Amino acid sequence: MTNLILAAIAALIVGIVIGALVGRSRHGSTLRQRRAEQQAEELRNEYTRYQAQVNEHFMESAHLLRRFNDAYRDVNQHMARGANRLCNDEEWMAELAEQTSRKRLEEVSEDGAEPPRDYAPKTSGTLSEDFGLKKGDKAAEA
Repeated sequence: MTNLILAAIAALIVGIVIGALVGRSRHGSTLRQRRAEQQAEELRNEYTRYQAQVNEHFMESAHLLRRFNDAYRDVNQHMARGANRLCNDEEWMAELAEQTSRKRLEEVSEDGAEPPRDYAPKTSGTLSEDFGLKKGDKAAEA
């Protein structure tokens, strides 16, 4: 009977030790789980802060662009009002156009050479073979 009691006490001690080991292992996994949850919560908070910063940035950008557009519109209106008030004289506009055409004629030098154009004159056509050649030059080339 003493052997039976000793075996029961030994089994009780072994059971307590095994129970303690199992309890610690479960406690460790709970601790790891808690740490993972804390890290996830920190990441969520950081992401929320980042979203708030992005929203704030674009709200401020929109405000600044609105102010810029308003200032541009004001300058444009000011220039239009000034042009209407200062340049509404039809005679003055006609004189300006005449001076521009006179200046173009003055650019032609005495020998008849004109500054180069990026187009052909309407008289000979844009793809004419004899464009820019004088009548005597065409015979000399042939």
